[in-house]
Parts: sequence; structure tokens; C-alpha cells
Amino acid sequence: MARRHDPERRQRIIDAAIRVVGAKGIAGLTHRSAAAEADVPLGSTTYHFKTLDELLVAALRQANEGFAKVIASRGGLEGPRIDLAAALAAWMGEWLAGDRAGVELEYELYLAALRRPALRPVAAEWAADVAELLSRRTDPVTARALVAVVDGICLQVLLTGVPYDEEYAREMLGRVLAGGRG
Repeated sequence: MARRHDPERRQRIIDAAIRVVGAKGIAGLTHRSAAAEADVPLGSTTYHFKTLDELLVAALRQANEGFAKVIASRGGLEGPRIDLAAALAAWMGEWLAGDRAGVELEYELYLAALRRPALRPVAAEWAADVAELLSRRTDPVTARALVAVVDGICLQVLLTGVPYDEEYAREMLGRVLAGGRG
């Protein structure tokens, strides 16, 4: 049987892995489950991703694009007149109000780095990329603190089911920007 050229196969496997994790959690992801979801032979998943960690790294990289897309769709932080705390609070609201399953998936993959060291550099990339973006408007230490606040608020919303409170987020982000002064 002739081998069929399929340049999109790797991407289909990543997309399938994201769907499997979204439906069954990380514990439900295997090479076999990804292959079945992508409708490819099992050997294709192991050809493109020798280990599950390699597949999870690719899935996390792709999932990390969600928050970046929200920021890009809003035009970033270029304007000096933009209220940074208000802009971040609005972006979080938009992100959390969008595809909730996608946000949960991003955090599930992100937090998987606690037990899977191979994912840690990718999880760190997300925080570093957002901090780099924020450093254009503030100092690097404050930018990292803002990332921590964004992460904390998003996790609280996802884990507690409490509705997102944009005013609270804006207030907390504003306090970080003001150096902790209320």
C-alpha cells in the first residue's frame, strides 16, 4: 500500500488531542485515543509524537494562543492613554466569557506542568510572553505581578464557579500598578 502524503496530519493529531483532553481530561489522552479522534492510524501519533508529553507540549502551545488572541483582537497595549488595569480586566472578562471549555482546557494543560516536567517550559512561556507584553507599559517586576493576579483571578473563577467580577479585577490590577497602595 502506497503511503499517502498528508501534510495536515500532525496538526489534526494536535487538534484531536485537545478535543480528547477537553472531553476526558488529561488522563483520557493516549496515543490510541488521539489517533481515533483524529481518524489516523495509531502509528501516525507515535511517528509525530514519540511520547504523550510531546503531544501534550504541542497541545499546550496551541491552547496558550487563546488569551493572546483576545489581546490581539483588542489591539494590544500600544496606546499610552489606555488604562492598563481596565484593559486587562476587560480582556479577562472577554476571555472567560468566550469559549469556557477552551479556557478550562488551557488551564488544565497549564496546571498539568505540576506533574509533567516536560510541560513546564511551555507553561512558563505563556507567563513570560504575557509579562513581556505588559513590560511595554510597566516595569518587568510589576508585569510579572500582573500576570500572577490575572492567573489567580482566572483560576478562582474557574474553580469556584463565582461569576467574573470585572470591577474587582480592575481594582486589584490597579493596586498592583499603584505599588500596592489601595
